[in-house]
Amino acid sequence: MPRYLVQASYTPEGAKGLLAEGGSGRRAAVQQAVASCGGTLESMYFAYGETDLYCIVDFPDPLAMATVAMTVRASGALQSKATPLLAVEDMDEAAKKAVEFRPPGS
Repeated sequence: MPRYLVQASYTPEGAKGLLAEGGSGRRAAVQQAVASCGGTLESMYFAYGETDLYCIVDFPDPLAMATVAMTVRASGALQSKATPLLAVEDMDEAAKKAVEFRPPGS
């Protein structure tokens, strides 16, 4: 299954919701949202600074990730970005593939 690193920052309204229900409540909500599209929440961490939340999620396909991302962002409670993650074995396979590329000016 494709794996993603999700980074999120709460809006003021989202932060109020986090204060009201706590971290456990948000974890349950994230698990439910991810599971509703066939995915699993591997890990979830809160932080402070520019990014408030880090999650590692697995989805059956990229469309499932897009569906959850659009729904969550549409709530207005947070801003997020998802970065696809590749396993070591995936990088090994990619390194064996040939690419035809010409750098600019050469």
